[in-house]
Amino acid sequence: MESHSLLSLTVALLGFLSPCLTRLTPRVSFPVGSPGRPLTHFRSHEVSNTTTLLLSEDGDMLFVGARDAVLALDVGHRDTMTLRSKLDWSPSEKDLAQCSMKGKKMADCPNFIRVLQFFNNTHIYACGTFAFSPRCTYINSETLTMSLKSDEGRGRCPYDPYQRNTAIIVDGELYTGTVADYRGNRPVISRHLSEGRRVDLKLDDTLGWLEDPTFISSSFIPNEEKIYFFFSEVGREYDFIDKFIVSRVSQICMSDVGGQRTLQRRWTTFAKAQLLCQADNELPYNVIQDIDTLPPAEGAPADDTLFYGIFTSQWSVNSGQSAVCSFRLTDIKSVFSGNYKVLNRDTLQWSTQVQEKVANPGECGLHNASDNALRFVKENFLADDSVRPVARSLTMVSAEHSYSHLTVQRVQAANNRDYTILFLLTESGYIHKTVLLQSGAHIIEEVQVFEQPQPVKSLKLSTSKGMIYVGTSEGVLRLPTANCSFYWTCPQCVLARDPFCGWDPASRACVEVSNTHTSLGQDVDRGNVEEVCNSVSLTHRAKFGPNKLPAGELVSVSLNEVVQLQCPAASRLSQQLWERPNRRLSPDLYLHLEDGSLSFVATPTTLGHYLCLSIENGYQQTMAIYHVRQKSSPLAQTPTSYTWPPIHHIPTTQAVAKPGPGPGLHSSVVTWPKTTETRQGKTEPTLSSRDNHITTRQQGRNLTLWTEESEQKESGFREGEPLLSARGPCYLKELVVVSVLLVLCLSVLITVLMYIIRQRCHSRTAPQTSSPTRDSDRRTPVEQEALRGNQLLSKRNRQALNSGQASGVVCNGAITGSNGHLPNTPI
Repeated sequence: MESHSLLSLTVALLGFLSPCLTRLTPRVSFPVGSPGRPLTHFRSHEVSNTTTLLLSEDGDMLFVGARDAVLALDVGHRDTMTLRSKLDWSPSEKDLAQCSMKGKKMADCPNFIRVLQFFNNTHIYACGTFAFSPRCTYINSETLTMSLKSDEGRGRCPYDPYQRNTAIIVDGELYTGTVADYRGNRPVISRHLSEGRRVDLKLDDTLGWLEDPTFISSSFIPNEEKIYFFFSEVGREYDFIDKFIVSRVSQICMSDVGGQRTLQRRWTTFAKAQLLCQADNELPYNVIQDIDTLPPAEGAPADDTLFYGIFTSQWSVNSGQSAVCSFRLTDIKSVFSGNYKVLNRDTLQWSTQVQEKVANPGECGLHNASDNALRFVKENFLADDSVRPVARSLTMVSAEHSYSHLTVQRVQAANNRDYTILFLLTESGYIHKTVLLQSGAHIIEEVQVFEQPQPVKSLKLSTSKGMIYVGTSEGVLRLPTANCSFYWTCPQCVLARDPFCGWDPASRACVEVSNTHTSLGQDVDRGNVEEVCNSVSLTHRAKFGPNKLPAGELVSVSLNEVVQLQCPAASRLSQQLWERPNRRLSPDLYLHLEDGSLSFVATPTTLGHYLCLSIENGYQQTMAIYHVRQKSSPLAQTPTSYTWPPIHHIPTTQAVAKPGPGPGLHSSVVTWPKTTETRQGKTEPTLSSRDNHITTRQQGRNLTLWTEESEQKESGFREGEPLLSARGPCYLKELVVVSVLLVLCLSVLITVLMYIIRQRCHSRTAPQTSSPTRDSDRRTPVEQEALRGNQLLSKRNRQALNSGQASGVVCNGAITGSNGHLPNTPI
């Protein structure tokens, strides 16, 4: 048995190494405070840890369990949540001192409300941790006052405020799953507040029916007269893996009153089974985080009840991932009615049941069974088979988000078909609104509900009011389930694929689906815009012929300047595409950035019109039109006509161009041929500011609107003539300036060269002067006298040369006489 289990796990591990996960991207994202998705908040500096929520049946009152208080919030008005009353319920100074003496932090010693359930039509039953000494009380729901003195809450509420628990009241009896001791070592599933012949019941502590569990939720199925508990615990049947966590579902019968001799005041109908959230040949997502019950559709049997749960994995290979699995009630019942494993008390080993079946464990009415039958069910409480998910596959898997809480709702669309909507709360503070389709899960939107991670949270759904309430440690916030008014056009309304919303052709608005609207346009399964929005007006398609261009946003640039054109995305699922008339966007000239914008260098070739399209689910719409133009002079025109490539399945709507800062320009209503609407007043295209070399979009700076009429006025063309391509600008002035500068440079260069040559010639022919001391000693008096005369004559000649009166000719730096010999030199 052990080797077989190891082999099975090895195969599962190998198969899990290469799973194919589909990336789930929310179509629209709303950050905190976004005007497109308003939230209603309730906060008070006197209230904290508002994490336990209880909604009235009519949805007008929300009771909140907080720290040292119970609140009653009036939520009947759509835009506000107001505090109607508050009940203070805090420990005394003595209780706090005792809690501190037990070694607990003072921050954990207040009374944290962990159980809040309607006891009847007039009272609420509440339990709190109360300084690690749980207390419970009855509260009047109208006056929010205590009707009786609080009593001990042991086994009804956890001691530690951070321990998870579950509680539900059915017919005035409290069914709980929690721990029954101060250290948290005695987990129990018990019944309290029983009266008459019914007695309070709990699990037998000595049987090991629970192995270090973490309680998640509980659910009452009326037709079954059973309470189902959901939790995770250590799976002792997998003894070859240390602390292997498994998810469980357990059941008890409401009619159980315990055995007469065996299992007195103990459950006789307790049984548990493994919840297996696993796809074929993959490791299971074995740790349950939250679960919610979806009742069957109207007229469907109770066996069609579904339980949707969030599961994570304890292995690092699945770290950060969450999976959603759904389980059908009929499958749970089938597992509990099958075979059970047997626990050997001597070896603590589990084995499959092989002996004769004395009784059916989990069957209601066993409290009247014989002692032999009760001893059998006492040893056989773990079902042999596991509960598999619906269709034996995962409902959805997220590789990017870790989900912690969920709530589920069934919605009837405009075509009268039912769709399942999941509201999933992520650890990072987003609610993902998801619709389950045949093709898979589709995240309609994500809404950020809080910025900082919250340690304890809860979700409460009001289907009658169409609201979701989120309880956090800082306050309570409310979110409408539908947000149809955000989709301002028929294509946007259809592409959202929201079962709550449909397009009303009469009011030309996206409205909530109801019985009053019978002819709404909607396609949740495919999101086909062409079929739903075929009534969109096409009367403006012929306004611009093939040789005319519509208006666009003018971007004035200088040549060789880096230009970046922004293209706002219609949604996070759309793709941006850029086009030019009669031109191909060469990758050598254009750079497509990750945010969808287009970057290029302004040259005569790249000047002109640009069109940005957003493509989603086969539907295209115009998001931005730009006209890139040189600053210095108006564009000259050459006889070239512009025609745009055809765009399929695109109904044409109007685009309103806003006035620019330039004089003489005006607004005009224009239409791009064979394209869809430009977003009016929603997401106007914006040019991001990079540096001084990138064109920025600022009010009154270098940007104006370029209309067909203004372009024709500046170009000098008559009405009806086609727009022509650009001629290059004249550079005559620049040529003259460059020529003059070149001549001056050459003149200076020649002058410098002549001066250098003259200096070199003079240095080579200059006379060498002898030393006056040594030569004078060797000359005779006659020679010395002649030499003095020669020097005097040379001095006079130099003076004459400088004054321009020398009679000789300068040659090679020497002065000669008329006879060609040096003066005063003997012949």
